[in-house]
Amino acid sequence: MEINNPQVLAEVKALFKRYQDAIISNDVSILNDLFWNNELTIRYGTAENLYGHAAIAAFRGTRTAAQHARETVQEIVTTYGRDAATTNMEFTRGKRRGRQTQTWVRMPEGWRIVSAHVSYMDEG
Repeated sequence: MEINNPQVLAEVKALFKRYQDAIISNDVSILNDLFWNNELTIRYGTAENLYGHAAIAAFRGTRTAAQHARETVQEIVTTYGRDAATTNMEFTRGKRRGRQTQTWVRMPEGWRIVSAHVSYMDEG
């Protein structure tokens, strides 16, 4: 299995950037599109556990752009073969430090996030 094929890595990095830009601008349409539209999709957030695309999309509809402002501290993207990848990021939001992990899979409709996790490293 080839790790970090340059072409595949570039694809996933571009999509990860698109996701991050959509988070900051609260572009719910793009965020919803990047998650796999399936009941098996999972997102564990800082205060919520969401199962299925419908639950994730409903949650996204309750958020505002101000809730998403953050600065990237470190970012690691790794691809596994041509159809799987992970993205990991540490970020700061105000005085808090957090982390985000995503699993991406190339589906017939393109790359999609199938699992995501966001948490803080401090108590608040």
